[in-house]
This record gives sequence, structure tokens and C-alpha cells, in this order.
Amino acid sequence: PRMLEPALKWLLAYLLGALLGALLVGRLRGVDIRELGSGNAGGTNALRTQGKVFGLAVLLIDLGKGWLAAAVLPGLALPGVAPSGALSPGWIAAGCAAAAVVGHVYPVWYGFRGGKGAATLVGALLGLAPALVLPVLGVWLLVLVISGYVGLSTVCAVAALPVLVALEEGPPSLFWLGIAAAVFVAWTHRSNFARMRSGTESRARRVWLFQPRR
Repeated sequence: PRMLEPALKWLLAYLLGALLGALLVGRLRGVDIRELGSGNAGGTNALRTQGKVFGLAVLLIDLGKGWLAAAVLPGLALPGVAPSGALSPGWIAAGCAAAAVVGHVYPVWYGFRGGKGAATLVGALLGLAPALVLPVLGVWLLVLVISGYVGLSTVCAVAALPVLVALEEGPPSLFWLGIAAAVFVAWTHRSNFARMRSGTESRARRVWLFQPRR
């Protein structure tokens, strides 16, 4: 079948994405961070509940699997599977990136309870279009300094991705990946929006410039 090769690579990308850094590192320490802090199996909760070394290890794993899914997996020759030519390499890579992010959020290995996908998406972006990583991180930092909200900063940074791709006249596959990622990451951060509305969302006070003076 013409779509066999892309479908298998997307499945492998999903399974790779479903390996959660927070839970892999957590097993070494004997903790499940889904039972701590915000309950999210991602880098921010890992940092807040387990410290810098733990958080950095989680971040590197989640970035790394996103990069592998987007930069390495699409070009691999699968044993016994002939290259199909059904899709261009760009669309296969974009599909692998998306699948890895979905795997991180809904990991089959961990009862479909994962993180929010941001670090895995950044890792994928490093593999697909590394020149866009700094502008995306710049948007993230700007919103963080203004608002103090990590979740809001992440959503705004991902939403900036398709805009940046359009301004650079990048490939359609990357533009539509950006659109899908913006919608998906906003969905994964819906609990953050709920806490912002209720006034219970934590703020990064060390970098929040506009916090009220005491």
C-alpha cells in the first residue's frame, strides 16, 4: 500500500513520543510526578516538584525524542518496507513531529496520561526548522516577562509558529503542523486557562516584571 511507509513511521514516532522523560527519570527516584504538584508529567512540574537536575533531565529527554522523531525517523529505511513516494519528505516529517507530540500527551505506555507536549514540539522544531526555535522562544520569554504565566507563554509561543512560517514563506507542511500544534497545545493547557480565570494559576515571580508591588 502506498501509505504503509508513512503510517509506520508515524506509529513509531507516536511510540517514541510516548516515552515520557518525567516518568523515566521518576522511576530512578521512585516518584511519579503525576501525583505531585499540578499532576502534569512534563518539565515544568518536574522542575517545581523535584528540582533543577531532575527538571533538566526531563527536558533533555523530551527535547531529544522530538528531534529524533522529526529529524531522524522520517529518513530511516524500514526493513521490509519499500519507500512509497505517497508523500513528500516534508509531510512525512511533519506527521512524525505531530505524532510524537500526541504520544507525549497521550502515552500508551502510561495509561494515556502524559504531559502537555511543548518540549517535544520544540525538539521536533529543532529537527525541522532550527532557525525558528529562537524566535519561538523569544515570544515565550516575552509573554512570560509580561504575564508571569508559563502556560500562557507556551500557548502564545506555539501560536506564533505558523505566523513565523508564513512570514518566512516556509513549506506548507510546516505551516499546517504549526496550526495543528497551536490548537492542540492550547487544548492541553485548558486547565491552566481555568486556573488563570479563577486566580489560582502559579506565576514565575522571578522573571515576572509587572507583578504588583507589595
